[in-house]
Amino acid sequence: MCQHQQHKDNETFASEKKYRLADFFNMWWDDYCKHPAEFIEPEQYKAVAAIRVCRTEVLGVDYYACPDCGEMSEVRHSCKNRFCPTCSWKDTIVWSEKIKSEMMDIPHRHVVFTIPHQLNGLLKANKKELLNYLARNAADTFKDWMKAKYNLKIGIIGVIHTFGEKKNLHPHIHMIVSWGGIDLKTGELVDLKGKEQEYVKYAFLQKKFRCKFEDELIALYDSGEMNHNFINRREFMRFIKKINGKNWQIHLEPPMECPAAVVRYIARYSKRACLSEYKITNIEGEYISFRYKDYKDRDEKGKAKENELILHYRKFFPLLLQHVPPPYFRLVRYYGAYGRFKNIPDEYKATEDEKLLESIETEYAQSENNPKFCGTCTQAKVYVYTILDKRKKHQRTEPFDILKHEHVIFEKSNLLPEDVSLKKVA
Repeated sequence: MCQHQQHKDNETFASEKKYRLADFFNMWWDDYCKHPAEFIEPEQYKAVAAIRVCRTEVLGVDYYACPDCGEMSEVRHSCKNRFCPTCSWKDTIVWSEKIKSEMMDIPHRHVVFTIPHQLNGLLKANKKELLNYLARNAADTFKDWMKAKYNLKIGIIGVIHTFGEKKNLHPHIHMIVSWGGIDLKTGELVDLKGKEQEYVKYAFLQKKFRCKFEDELIALYDSGEMNHNFINRREFMRFIKKINGKNWQIHLEPPMECPAAVVRYIARYSKRACLSEYKITNIEGEYISFRYKDYKDRDEKGKAKENELILHYRKFFPLLLQHVPPPYFRLVRYYGAYGRFKNIPDEYKATEDEKLLESIETEYAQSENNPKFCGTCTQAKVYVYTILDKRKKHQRTEPFDILKHEHVIFEKSNLLPEDVSLKKVA
């Protein structure tokens, strides 16, 4: 049985958001577009447009009702954009359910690889290529090391992030790394936790990661496909030498016993929006403020203190939108035993502690903020019908006959819209 202490967020399902990012975009985005501080990419326009209409009548509304008391509630359709803060948590639930049954039943570690900030200029000009290098080389560093030292095939799940606490450019990757794996000779499942193999030589991994990344960076320059401002190759190589002055950062957390606990912990990073709306503290006029953790300012217990950052919309918009991912770019990657052609035997997969992850859904399903749950009758509501945006050409104009669904219970409700007719079932 898993003895791992659950990681708990301060932000619960029952938390109430005071401010919406869409409201701030509705107030100032059109003015900003007339004189933008930076060039606005098509994908950035698309992300902002999606956020502004997310969960509004523009995208359509589903109606649900309680089978006992007839209380009705509406659920507005979401935009499903990867950059939308409103849609991120639901995606996290779906993602967690998908991968939890595919992980090996051994401890896993949370690992973070970060590239130097001196590369930020190159990353802006070559975002897709450099982020691909970051993910691939971070995974290969661990795969090669575990194969050479322990002859193991490990599983890795990586989540690419480009933002820091202040929404500055901070490219890094969060990874779930199986602390053990499948023996390449015997095919047995090997657990490394609690053994002498738990020791990690950071300096070796840092150098290996840096060398792999720089080799691909140099190859990109030599191919002539890199966007840059270097005069010649000599100047470029001097730049490479300069970023070698410090070791590239790698952070490892202690192994977590059960995969379900690891999934819940790392799920916070998988579909996490760049700016959580729960962190927005104020929207006043042309300014927005939000909370952030300052890791350089810690309390007596060593925890990062929370500060507040206030920004004008002309600074906030380009700061935020620089983190919109390129089109069709995969932020979540799978390597090794968790890769595309995974062939993990069923007996090696995690089967315990299902309740740990299922509690995530249960917590939301029974929360007062869930429109699909009746707090009075303490049961789930059922779907009734959908109304699309009236501005669309093929909008239904005739009354909707609820008889087709045989839900006579809804006669108890006085919340039905005018264009819905109720009839008794014989």
